[in-house]
This record gives sequence, C-alpha cells and structure tokens, in this order.
Amino acid sequence: IFESIFNRLVGLLASCLVLASVLSWVKAVPISIDKTKVKLPEETVKEPPQSVDTGLHYDRYLREVIDFLEKDQHFREKLHNTDMEDIKLGKLAKELDFVSHHVRTKLDELKRQEVSRLRTLIKAKQDIEGGNDIAVDHQALLKQFEYLNHMNPHTFEVEDLDRLIKSATKDLENYDKERHEEFKRYEMTKEHERQEHLKTLDEEGRRKEEEHYEEMKKKHADHPKVNHPGSKDQLKEVWEEADGLDPEDFDPKTFFNLHDTNGDGFFDEQELEALFTKELEKIYDPTNEEDDMLEMEEERLRMREHVMNEVDSNKDRLVSLDEFLVATKKKEFLEPDSWETLEQNQAYTEEEMREFEEQLARQEEDLNLKAADLQKQREGLEQQQEQLNAQKIELQQAVEHMERIKTQKVPPPPEMHLQGNAVPESLGHDPPPVPPENQPLPPGHQDIPPEQQQQHVPQNQQDLGQEPQHIPQENQPLPPGHNSLPHDSPQMPLDHNNVP
Repeated sequence: IFESIFNRLVGLLASCLVLASVLSWVKAVPISIDKTKVKLPEETVKEPPQSVDTGLHYDRYLREVIDFLEKDQHFREKLHNTDMEDIKLGKLAKELDFVSHHVRTKLDELKRQEVSRLRTLIKAKQDIEGGNDIAVDHQALLKQFEYLNHMNPHTFEVEDLDRLIKSATKDLENYDKERHEEFKRYEMTKEHERQEHLKTLDEEGRRKEEEHYEEMKKKHADHPKVNHPGSKDQLKEVWEEADGLDPEDFDPKTFFNLHDTNGDGFFDEQELEALFTKELEKIYDPTNEEDDMLEMEEERLRMREHVMNEVDSNKDRLVSLDEFLVATKKKEFLEPDSWETLEQNQAYTEEEMREFEEQLARQEEDLNLKAADLQKQREGLEQQQEQLNAQKIELQQAVEHMERIKTQKVPPPPEMHLQGNAVPESLGHDPPPVPPENQPLPPGHQDIPPEQQQQHVPQNQQDLGQEPQHIPQENQPLPPGHNSLPHDSPQMPLDHNNVP
C-alpha cells in the first residue's frame, strides 16, 4: 500500500514538472505585437519640491531669482562650490556677468515686476493714511527696500544680486529674533488678560479659576520624556516610528539621505524642523484644552535653533552631510543632556511683565484721550450738520417763495378813456361842477356865439399839436359880450378845463 501511494506521488510530481516546462516554453515563444496599438504606461515626471516660505516680505522675489539663476549651468556650479563667507562678501554676485542672455532677460523682468509691486504697496499705504492728494516720491520711498537697486528699476545687475544676498542673510538672521519677541508679547498678553479676567470675578469665582488654571498646567506637564533635539536617541526614534526601520540598523548617512527631501545635499531649516514633529506630539495635542499650538511652534523653533548652533559649523543656515556626520561622532550626540521644554523655561521675566503692563496702561490712556477728542469732533460735526440743515431749509423756503412770486399773475391797470382835456380822477383833482342846461351863467360869463367859440381855445391845446388862436393884447377892445371887470371886483381864476 505504501509502495503504491509512493508511486502515485512520484507520477504526480513528474506530471507537474512536465506541465511547468510546457508553460515556460509557451511563455518563451516570441509573439508578434502591433506596437501602434499598445498604450505604453505614461511616465510620471517627478516635480521638484517647492521651496518653503522664508517669511521675508520679498520671499517670492528671492525664490524666483534663485530658481532662474540655478537654470544657468555656470552659475549653478559656482553656487554649490562657493563658501558662505565668500557669498556674503559678494564674490558670487560677480558671476552674474557670465550667465546666459535668456536668464538675464528674465531677471530684468522679475525686477521690474518687484519694483511695480513695491510702488503699489507704497500707493496703498498712502491711500490708507489719507494722503490721496499728496504727491508721492516713489524713488525716495524705495530707498527703504535695500534688497534692490532702486536707482535702476529696469535691469537686474550685479549690484542687485549683491544687495539681495546681503539683505536676505541679514533679515533671516533677525527673523528668529523677531519671532521670539512676538511670542514673548503673546505670552505676556495672555497672562495680562487672565489677570484682568480674575479682577471681574468674586472671591469664589477667582478661587475656582485659579484651581482650574493650575490643573491645566499639571496636565500639560504630564507627558512622556522629550529627547534632546538632534541626539542619537531622537533621530533613532524618527528612524523607527516615521521611517519604519529597525533601530538597530540606524545609519546616520542613510538617515540624512532619507530626510534630505529636496535632494540638494543639505538640511535646511524646514527639513530640520520636520524631524522634531514626533517629539512635539508628545507635548502638544490640538484637541487638549491645556495645549497651546502657538507654544508648540515656538518649541519647534527652539529645537531647530539648538541643532543649528551645534551642527552648522560655517553658519550658513544649512547642514551639509559632512557637518551632520561630524556631529554624530560628538559626545553631545551620544550622551546628551536632558531637554527643558517651554513650561520649564518661562518666556518672560517678572521685570519684563511689569514693563509690559505699564506700556499697556500708557496705551490705554492715550486711546482714552483720542476717544474723547474724537467724541468732541463728532459733536462739533453734528452741530455743523444741524446748522447746514437749517440753512438748507431756509434756502429751500426762499426758493419756493420766489417760485410762487414768479407764477402769481398780477392784474393790469384799468384802461382810462379821456375825452378832450378831461383829467383822470386818479390825479387827485375834484372835477368842477357842471352847470345844468338853461341855468344862468354867473356874472361876467356871457354866452359866446357859435361863430366866436372857435376863437376861444384853451391854451393847453397847444400841447395837443393845434395851432394857438389869436390872444387879444392889453388895451385891445374886447369882443362883444366880454366886458372887462371892475378893478374892485375879485379876480376869479380862469379854469380852461371847465369850458362849456
């Protein structure tokens, strides 16, 4: 039985071997394939890593200039072979004369764009400050931007590259200091607001608030041990947890190549800061009330500065592979001291806090004075507005009154029809009484025959354009019916308008 089973197994094994050989022969037979119908897999082009923002206000201009300069083969070689001290002294800037015409043309365009951007910023600042009507001297204001030559806003020259390198180096050196000062002000402001809040509470409320504050501090301090930044223990932890490698196989050179993300042969500041993420996660959790994420970024900055000071021997703000390997052989790398976190090192002193509060008090007093002054100005403007409104109403009323006068129709004076030499009543003279017919005339007024009436025309008829009649002279005999009056008779005035 055993022999028969054995023979069957041998036969089955032989059959499997034959089948395997046949399959290998089938796969080995060349097959004619129409390559025009075969879609080849697309090759994925690996994009170069983007440069990290330096935090400078001209960061974009700086990165674009460096990117275009590195496209020139000659300049790229000089850049990688020049010492940082020589770069600071301006020796690298002189190599700009040897770059290609295409690169120079693009650099000219970048400079013109940057000058235009700065002028726009200056104009916007003037508008915000209320100086719209003031002429802006752009050339004078551009002097404050030392990283470019404002006297030549059109072309990128050696002086521009020299200015850019020196300004970026100086500004980056001051950048960390400014960040520390900002964080210190943040911490003091936070403490000041906490103290002001306590003043608004009663005794029981203050006690509870203080207890809660101390409890949060204890919870924040209760975290795993933080390794010394840049030490072997810290890097091996990254090697094991982030890279997934065996800590016993830790190799500094391999570690450097793994975390040189842009492959330029250097650890820059951002690549170094990325190495401390695991340590920071031990201390800070964004979901915890007691953990402040701004404090976490300050802790990251402290760790990076510490490693740079220990490893960056030429102070170019970069860690080369050689510098890194040298640092791994030092005692500080193998047996480091313990690392003190922020809660063990307060960001400010008591004296600085006192000065800060005094400064806040002065600022508050100034703001109150300005607020009172603005209130007075507001009241004055409101009074002026009321006066203007009253004047406007008076003006409108005057205009409406004039319009009514214009539209009102004044009746014309009545027509007067005068007969002969009659005087209108409006002249103020009462008309003499007209004697009725057949009434005897007064003495001396005899009837004048009709043929003689034409000779007695009133004198004022001359004004009507008629020729004057003959007037009898003195001592000339009167016509019949006109007797002379006695000398003792009263003189009666002759009314020429009362001729019957």
